[in-house]
Amino acid sequence: MTKKIYDIAIIGAGSAGVMAALRGVLNNDRVILFPGNIKNKRRSRAKWVKKVENIPGFLNFSKGIEDPNKQTINFIKRSEYADNLTLLENTGIQRLEKQDDLFLLKDSENKNHYARHIVLATGVMDVQPHINGSIKPIFKFANKQQVDYCLRCDGHHIKGKETTVIGHTDSAAWVAIMLYERYSPPTMTILTNGQESKFSDETKKLIDLYKIDVIEDEIIDLRGEVETGLEGYILDSGHYVHSDFTFISLGMIVYNELALQLGAEVDQRGFVITNDKGESSIENLYIAGDLRAGIKKQIYSAWDSAVDSLDDINRKLRLRKRKDALKKSAHMNYL
Repeated sequence: MTKKIYDIAIIGAGSAGVMAALRGVLNNDRVILFPGNIKNKRRSRAKWVKKVENIPGFLNFSKGIEDPNKQTINFIKRSEYADNLTLLENTGIQRLEKQDDLFLLKDSENKNHYARHIVLATGVMDVQPHINGSIKPIFKFANKQQVDYCLRCDGHHIKGKETTVIGHTDSAAWVAIMLYERYSPPTMTILTNGQESKFSDETKKLIDLYKIDVIEDEIIDLRGEVETGLEGYILDSGHYVHSDFTFISLGMIVYNELALQLGAEVDQRGFVITNDKGESSIENLYIAGDLRAGIKKQIYSAWDSAVDSLDDINRKLRLRKRKDALKKSAHMNYL
């Protein structure tokens, strides 16, 4: 039996993966999309972002990333290009192998698939603070516009609000400094949650200048309810810190396992290094969205990276067709 070979396999169906699927099918290429199984989806940023306010046209979606992605997939299914997309619902990829000029993809149902090009859009997840050994106390407030992670996306919410940042490195310090400089909240406090602060001399100077409090006590409990929102933090010293809004700055978990299986080059933080079209150090393995090194972790940059990659793949596919056509023409002329 002849194995079916797709032009493009896309792994992940967040903002980057769905845009890659859209661009691929509209380029008239044959695409297979693996949106992930339940386990994959639970650890996806797209699953838990409720509102998106920094992207024009997204304000009315109740699920800020999931709803527009579903809308896009439904558009493809109704379009004249519907046959170009094979969508394997609730299916992820657990293993990748390079076999000459093809990729072998083994899915979560232990089935094999083949593609000439791969777009990896598996993304990242923000690291959560542990409170009494668990992320559950804070995670239930995550992305409810009282506890957030991205100052580009949600920094505007702190205007006039007492604000906290959880973290202990320069990254957390810069979040606090930038938010203070933009919005001048009535109070700004960095909570290191029991960790020793590791701030550079530059950030220490600005922390002092802006009178940003730094408290190194461990967080042992929260006040507030999911329905009404987080109110503040109880520390092991007995101190209570009120907070109208919290930013968490503890780094990211980078979902690069599949890229590493193929030996792709990554940077010190684990993001996959690519050229300007998103192609990794492994030929025909492309990276789109948050997993790609050196780009903003934003919806619009995810879209842009996906379009660049899919157009470059289409260029390669057209070149292959062109060579085959020229070869056939030369053969016919010879005869």
